[in-house]
Amino acid sequence: MRRQWNLKRVSVRMVDCKKIDMVHRFNDHLLSGRDLSSGEAEQHENEDNSISKTKHLKKHQRIHTGEKPYGCDQCGKRFSRSGHLLTHQRIHTGEKPYHCLDCGSSFKTPNELKVHQRIHTGEKPYHCLDCGSSFKTSNGLKVHQRIHTGEKPYHCLDCGSSFKTSNGLKVHQQIHTGEKPYGCDQCGMRFGRSGQLVTHQRIHTGEKPYHCLDCGSRFRSSNELKVHQRIHTGEKPYCCDQCGMRFGQSGHLVTHQRIHTGEKPYHCLNCVSSFKTSNELKVHQRIHTGEKPYGCDQCGIRFARSGHLVKHMTTH
Repeated sequence: MRRQWNLKRVSVRMVDCKKIDMVHRFNDHLLSGRDLSSGEAEQHENEDNSISKTKHLKKHQRIHTGEKPYGCDQCGKRFSRSGHLLTHQRIHTGEKPYHCLDCGSSFKTPNELKVHQRIHTGEKPYHCLDCGSSFKTSNGLKVHQRIHTGEKPYHCLDCGSSFKTSNGLKVHQQIHTGEKPYGCDQCGMRFGRSGQLVTHQRIHTGEKPYHCLDCGSRFRSSNELKVHQRIHTGEKPYCCDQCGMRFGQSGHLVTHQRIHTGEKPYHCLNCVSSFKTSNELKVHQRIHTGEKPYGCDQCGIRFARSGHLVKHMTTH
């Protein structure tokens, strides 16, 4: 007579088998080589489904209980899932097993690679309902929306400045600490962020891995490409709350707002003149230095400003 196997009792007896450490594998172990009837097979399948649901429920419940059974032996940080621990440990090991076939960049997780690939494909699946701007990541959209809401949830304890992102605050705090832990081995210039160093080093290597699909222009950083693409899209996400004028770059908005505030933070050391932008100061200083970088190729006369050269060219 064929022996009947009671799968419902397996979960409490799994410790009897030293070789198998998962319930569904233990069931398979017991049943290996057995000729199951259709009823037994169905019972086995239902049991596996039940176990799977139980496992997912257990993982989900950790959200509510706060249980984090998996700990990193390097820094002690704890996680609710073993997969999260595995990903975290790559911070310590430097392992980046997921590679971009377009540019060779490597990443710790498949999701990081997926997001990165949108640089090459141009895909921006997250859209702002206020201005129509699109973004590669949901977090990018969330941060962008703070432009419209004015929300700046990250505050500097030293000076009270507020920022839209935690990273913006982190970078700002280096003004107070003077910390610049990343140094260029080519010129010695130092940076507060590793990403800034990587981008800077491309000045020395000439590498420009980010290219515009519309005109072919190439750039050292994804942010430079993003700003450039607004030439083609006409996107101007930064709006002046005084006059409504819009800009494609946040820096242009900051400079524009000085028209309303009267702020002139750039001062000439040779005289008492002050200016709204560093470029205005640079042009002014040519009065004192005598520098005239713009030359007429017709007669050789030189000018301190490009606009003066353009006007002069009309005389020829």
